[in-house]
Amino acid sequence: MSAQLEQKVLDTLKGIDDPVKGTDIVSAGMVLGLQTKDGHVAFTIDIGDPARAKDFEPIRAAAEKAVHALEGVLSVTAVLTAEKPASAQAPQQGRPQPQQQGALMPDVKSIIAVSSGKGGVGKSTTSVNIALALAAKGLKVGLLDADIYGPSIPRMLGLAGQQPFSLDGKILEPMENHGIKCMSIGFLVEEDTAMIWRGPMVMGALEQLMRDVNWGALDVLVVDMPPGTGDVQLTMAQKVPLTGSVIVSTPQDIALLDTRKGLNMFRKVEIPVFGIVENMSYFSCPHCGERTDIFSHGGARQTAEAQGADFLGEIPLDIKIRETSDGGQPIVVSDPDSEHAKAYKAIADKVWYKALEQLGASKGPKIVFD
Repeated sequence: MSAQLEQKVLDTLKGIDDPVKGTDIVSAGMVLGLQTKDGHVAFTIDIGDPARAKDFEPIRAAAEKAVHALEGVLSVTAVLTAEKPASAQAPQQGRPQPQQQGALMPDVKSIIAVSSGKGGVGKSTTSVNIALALAAKGLKVGLLDADIYGPSIPRMLGLAGQQPFSLDGKILEPMENHGIKCMSIGFLVEEDTAMIWRGPMVMGALEQLMRDVNWGALDVLVVDMPPGTGDVQLTMAQKVPLTGSVIVSTPQDIALLDTRKGLNMFRKVEIPVFGIVENMSYFSCPHCGERTDIFSHGGARQTAEAQGADFLGEIPLDIKIRETSDGGQPIVVSDPDSEHAKAYKAIADKVWYKALEQLGASKGPKIVFD
C-alpha cells in the first residue's frame, strides 16, 4: 500500500461533507477500509442508516470523482455501506422477483454458485475446473471470486499480481485467462492483505464486483462462494438470479455435517441445488496403485441420497490437481485428456444440463468444436 497516496486520498475526502452531521466524511469516521494498490483505490462510506442511501449516492459519486482526479489514480471504487439494526426489518427469505434481479447482471444467462459448508474441501479448485470445463464446451464463461476474505482465483488462473484496468474510470474490465473472464477482490489488494471488513462492507464490495465490471454477454457465470452460510450466501440468494448451486464436500463426517447445513440453506432461500461433489474422495498411490480412502469414501453420495439431492461425481486426492491449481494451470487445461480432467468435465456436463433444465431451455447455446 502506498502511504503517500493513501494520505492524498484522505485529504481529498476531507473536502466531501455530510450535510446532516455538518462535518467532512473523514472527520466523521465514515471512510473505512481504504485500500490503494498501483493506482487503484477502494474504500467504503459508512452512512449508518440504510434509509439514507438514496440521499448519499450523490456524495458517494462526488467522493469517487474527487479521488479519481488525483494524479496517479487509475480507478476508484467507492461503496456505500450501513449497519442496520436487527429490529429494523424482518429477515427476507425466498428469492426476489425477476425484475429486481435483472438489473445487476442483465447479460448473464445463468449464474451457478459453487459452495461448501466448511473451508478446506477444495471448493475453489472445483469452481475453477468446472468453469474451464464449461468453456471447453464452447460456452462463454465468467468466474466470480466471491470469497472476499480468502480470494484464491487470481493465483489459480495464473493471474496473481495483475490488476484490472478501466476504460472510463468507472467500469472495470474483467481479467481473462484460459478462455474465461474473471474478477476477484484479490486483483485490487495485495495478496497477503488481511480484509478486516464488516459484513456490510463485504456486501458492498461483492455487489460492485458484479455491477461495476464489464462482464459482457455470458452463457454462464460460475461463482466461487466463501465457505459457510453467512452474509455472502444470503446476498447472492436475494439479489442475484442464481440458476442453481453446487455443493462441494470431502467424504468425512464433519464436512458432511456442514454440507447438510449448506444444502438446507439454499433450499430455504429457494435456490435449486444441482447436486453434491465429493472432493478428495480417495487416494491412489502413484507408485504401487494401491487405493487409500484417507477421508473415508462415499459419504457425499450417501448424503445426497439421504437429502434427496443428486450426486454429481467424485474427484480424487491427487498431487497433480494441487500442483496445476497452485501453478495457475488447472488440470482441465493443462492435461485435458487426463482422467481427472474428464471427471471435472463430466461434472460440468451434469451441471450445465441441470442449468438448462432450470432455465426451461430446450437447447443450449451452439457448441462449436474445432
